[in-house]
Amino acid sequence: MDVEEVFTGVALVFEGIGALAMIVGFLIAIVLGWRSLRRGEGGSAAFQVLRTTLGSAILLGLEVLVAADLIRTITSKPSMEDAAILGIIVLIRTVLSMSIQVEIEGVLPWRRAMLTSGGQLLGEAVARDRAAASRQQSGSA
Repeated sequence: MDVEEVFTGVALVFEGIGALAMIVGFLIAIVLGWRSLRRGEGGSAAFQVLRTTLGSAILLGLEVLVAADLIRTITSKPSMEDAAILGIIVLIRTVLSMSIQVEIEGVLPWRRAMLTSGGQLLGEAVARDRAAASRQQSGSA
């Protein structure tokens, strides 16, 4: 087995992790949106939780998929065509990531005071849900 085959396998693992991140994030988004509805926060709040969490999961998945593309391209026999294809893929995924981030946060990425990744945004959504559940439990006790 040569080095190129090993890194092709590594790139496939990264692609699987990226897809899994989006799938798991989708499931988390559904659960958090449903819990928000159950707490009586209203449809608008539940939709916002669902949208933010799902967008964060997609961002995380896209970041991992870009890493997979980079691994695959730099470990293969390089050609100008491969480099051009990688550039186009990274450009498309970067534009998608920025668009999703603007939708989630309502501000351009370079205008934010602190940079955050898709994983951090997903973690923040889960933390907000836990805090809301805690408030509800302490209010009903």
